[in-house]
Amino acid sequence: MRYLTEAEVRELLPMRECIGLMGTAFERLARGEAINQPRRRLMLPAGSALHYMAASDGRYFGIKVYSTHPRHGAHFRLLLYRVEDAELLAILEANYLGQIRTGAVSGLATRLLARADSKTAAIIGSGFQARSQLEALLAAMPMETVRVWSRSEEKRAAFARECTAQFGVPVEAAPSAEQAIRGADVLITATNAKEPVLDAAWVQEGTHINAMGSNQAGRREIPAELVARAGLIVVDGLEQSRMESGDLLLAFAEEDWQRTVELKDVVTGRAGRSGASEITLFKSNGLAVEDVIAAGFVYERATG
Repeated sequence: MRYLTEAEVRELLPMRECIGLMGTAFERLARGEAINQPRRRLMLPAGSALHYMAASDGRYFGIKVYSTHPRHGAHFRLLLYRVEDAELLAILEANYLGQIRTGAVSGLATRLLARADSKTAAIIGSGFQARSQLEALLAAMPMETVRVWSRSEEKRAAFARECTAQFGVPVEAAPSAEQAIRGADVLITATNAKEPVLDAAWVQEGTHINAMGSNQAGRREIPAELVARAGLIVVDGLEQSRMESGDLLLAFAEEDWQRTVELKDVVTGRAGRSGASEITLFKSNGLAVEDVIAAGFVYERATG
């Protein structure tokens, strides 16, 4: 049994490779070769919480378990097993694993749903997830300009400066969320906000949106008006979205769920953008099958 550290995961799981892995994961879901169980949470009175999610990608199966506390952070582990004999193959430290695969799924969705002539991106948020989202976006399709806004002027300036140097694409710190978003072809929201971080009127027709910050039923980044304007709403998994996609739960009536399609259907060509003026929205929650296929790849590279 191997124990794989954060440093090893980061070295062995390049973003471009991970985007391809995510495509494979959703192809396997579409063919019925993969199984996904939605996240469950054990909430404790002291503020600690235990989160767990399990899946099989057809070759491996596993469970990601992580604990969180509002003042003391989070601790992620993934247990990876072999399907053929149920052998425990590896325990992975899984913080970077989650960051990379979350970005990679958004990158996959952008490649499939954004207009081919998209050149300008806006990011709301400047934390570690925002950086992974930008890395995945640039790996998925070229951008000429990126604008970022977050509540901290210091943090968004540092994000712009560091990402410009890291990715070789101009990243500008915008003075307001509105100035970041207006005219953007791709919009990414990566915040821990409880209430919408933008106004629907700022978003132009034809924009592709990746909303990934909220995975709790009572939190949202996207206003209901923007959800209503979206011509195509894509979720990574419908069952999990109905449990924790606050962006949709707080905007939808029950019949509105019929408007959603799953990413596996986009990957296999059963659904997609209908025209250049359509707003497309990918609501990401993160599925365990994404973690398992990424973990299997890391394990195979680590063991040769």
